[in-house]
Amino acid sequence: MIITRDKSFYRNLFSLAIPISFQYLITFGVGFADNLMVGSLGEGALSGVYIGNQVQTLLQLFVGGVEGAILILAAQYWGKRDTESIRKVVSIGVKFAALLGLIISIIAVLFPTQIVSLFTAEENVVREGGEYLFIVGFSYVFFCIAQVMISSMRAVETAKIGLYISIVALFTNIGLNFVLIYGMFGLPAMGVKGAALATLISRVIEASIIVIYVLKADKKLCFKLSDLKHIDKLLVKDFFRYGLPIIGGNLVWSINMMANTRILGSYNNAGVIAATSIAGMLNNLIYVWMNGLSSSVGIITGKTVGAGEYEKMKTYAKTVQVMFLSVGLISGLLVFLLRDPFISLYETTPEGAEFSRQFINVLSITIIGSCYQAASLFGLVKSGGDISFVFKMDTIAVFCVVLPSAIIAYFSGAAPWIVFACLKCDQILKCFVAVVKINRFNWMKNLTRDRRENADESA
Repeated sequence: MIITRDKSFYRNLFSLAIPISFQYLITFGVGFADNLMVGSLGEGALSGVYIGNQVQTLLQLFVGGVEGAILILAAQYWGKRDTESIRKVVSIGVKFAALLGLIISIIAVLFPTQIVSLFTAEENVVREGGEYLFIVGFSYVFFCIAQVMISSMRAVETAKIGLYISIVALFTNIGLNFVLIYGMFGLPAMGVKGAALATLISRVIEASIIVIYVLKADKKLCFKLSDLKHIDKLLVKDFFRYGLPIIGGNLVWSINMMANTRILGSYNNAGVIAATSIAGMLNNLIYVWMNGLSSSVGIITGKTVGAGEYEKMKTYAKTVQVMFLSVGLISGLLVFLLRDPFISLYETTPEGAEFSRQFINVLSITIIGSCYQAASLFGLVKSGGDISFVFKMDTIAVFCVVLPSAIIAYFSGAAPWIVFACLKCDQILKCFVAVVKINRFNWMKNLTRDRRENADESA
């Protein structure tokens, strides 16, 4: 049987996926509002903020590794209803993520212009990006804490709090953007600085809400500040053993993303950079439902494997593959149909609009592969316990296929859309590896330990 008839699978899948997808949609809405409002200031401002946000992208990928480690370990412990071990895992993640956010904040605030100039030589773009990065850099610690706490709630199947926080962030960020970017109610028009300040304030509010909820309102995990003092050596070992491949994989992707920006920025054409930003925003919009489904599949996979229900998981895995292939085909069609209406929302030059069309045409094909392999590999392989496989495959793809092909194409004088296609080609190629790996079912590994074992080791 290819498709499971287990009604509880679909019920649990969509009860988790709907609030998570809406959270991603609202998070996208915050970024899109920033993008659209800043875009009204011209291509220089749009390109500057896009490049300035590459540090955020880097941080998000690092924190995504921490979130992934928490989600995979905590979801498996949740399958055993071992909340004590989950609290210890969350404590490790919070401390690690906060330290990471602090380090990147310091670097971003001290060297904003130098960081932006790594990606482009356009003076206007460097100036705007540096001004944006200097302010938004202060938000990174708050961002890290909020994301780790939201991830810990998802692991115990409390997904709605992330949605509620995102709703607050949406209205806060859009309202502050309107006031601070354009200068309303007697305040000066701050341009990109206003967008950065709005983001900073929104993230402080986000972090405050989730911390208060976890400490005061949550009844499942019952996390306390005193949990941060406890160190379980065995779980620390597990966290880094299983978390480092995720962080390493995200590091590979952060290098890939920054290299993408650097390669396309080498055209020294604000239209190309603006097109990259526009295409990326449409790609993120379509990715919303894939991310929601992928996250919910990951939680169900971790819980099922943690409970030792391997035969049930095999049926779930077959269902998930059919689901994500279908999502990919629908997503590709939507990207193509939304291309021109989406581009028309931006104040861009005819040249920038044409670059955007070309880039989005590429995405309409590659997103089919992205939805199948990326979602299935996270939702099944990573969450099922075989974490290092995805890291190895991504490393080979990025450094042996993606970047070499893009660099060769660029120095051969290829058009920007061809270079862009090279940077996205692995999304299709990895599908062939993914389908073989998933259907061998050798990725199901129980990563949990008995509580007595943890106690004996810590003693």
